Amino acid sequence: MKRFILIFSVIFIASVVVVFSQSTDKKQRIRTVVIDAGHGGHDPGAVGSKYKEKDIALAIALKFGGYIEQNMPDIKVAYTRKTDEFIELHRRAQIANQSKADLFISIHCNAARNRQAYGAETFVMGIHRSQENLEVAKLENAVILLEDNVNDVYEGFDPNSPESNIIFSLFQNIHLDQSLLFARKVQDQFRERVGREDRGVKQAGFWVLYKAAATGILIETGFVSNPEEEEFLGSEQGQAFMASAIFRAFKEYKERIEGQSFTNSSSQNGIDTVQTHEEVVIENNSQIDTSQNNIRFRVQFAASSTNKPLNSSEFSGLSVVKVYFQNGLYRYTSGNFITIEEAQKWQVDLQNKGFRDAFIVAFQNEQRISREDALRLIKNN
Repeated sequence: MKRFILIFSVIFIASVVVVFSQSTDKKQRIRTVVIDAGHGGHDPGAVGSKYKEKDIALAIALKFGGYIEQNMPDIKVAYTRKTDEFIELHRRAQIANQSKADLFISIHCNAARNRQAYGAETFVMGIHRSQENLEVAKLENAVILLEDNVNDVYEGFDPNSPESNIIFSLFQNIHLDQSLLFARKVQDQFRERVGREDRGVKQAGFWVLYKAAATGILIETGFVSNPEEEEFLGSEQGQAFMASAIFRAFKEYKERIEGQSFTNSSSQNGIDTVQTHEEVVIENNSQIDTSQNNIRFRVQFAASSTNKPLNSSEFSGLSVVKVYFQNGLYRYTSGNFITIEEAQKWQVDLQNKGFRDAFIVAFQNEQRISREDALRLIKNN
């Protein structure tokens, strides 16, 4: 334990130096992505009544990687495993580092004694905010105990020790801001496009994220202990939806940090099973009056499981606040514009006000429709 604390202290100080040395590097490019399918081989991970975490994680990982390979051939994709084999936790991080990963994505499933628990959540390396987060980290770190030479390889870290996990969680990943940004985009896609319960972006101490020297997230795609969610995650369609959501989040994240733009992926590659939501499409006809079609563009800036009054202080300073209910959440919009160009300007204003993930949505006769359908109607008009 003392050895672990000493090594942790040295690494923490060194990481601070690295942060300062990297702060002047403003150009960021994503060239290599390492995808980690959790568990495998004699480690099944969480086990449901029909499916195992290791199989679901691998299926989603391979689909996600395939989407990148098909649609972004300039991106190198590496996997910690592509078959049902056991890969030690330290080797997973080693693969990421040897591949010089710019992004590390670890895919998992959750389980709980409460069979009603459900929803997706995404973790980044950081301080445990709750006992629940700590328990998730301890569960994923416990795979260490299935390996040999644990004390030598893991520097005295004990996944069952509360003290080890608390000290371990104090290590702040030097890529924390980027990790949080990517994690939020993943959760947005799960919530908005796949209709999954959003359990939020969280911080916890995961060994594999701690050792991977890259922007990294760990995704808990859902609970195999929940019968309905297990059926969804175990199905071909559910796995395609989740992989597609992660791909779209990756595409948006890459666009954000590189300042690039991407065209919509072809539905022939299976990507259009879930629509994107933050790609603001401005076309030459964006100034056409859409009133004849009763189409309006608004900017969605928040979602909540409880219905908040529109005169709430949380919405002060926002104009024309409206709410609509979809997939179990109350979704709040601001503005009511005839052209998408006007909505885009308001989107920028909202993002400057602190609503960083604000995005444009379209309505016809007060019913939510996709922006693609709205623009198609405008063209026809």
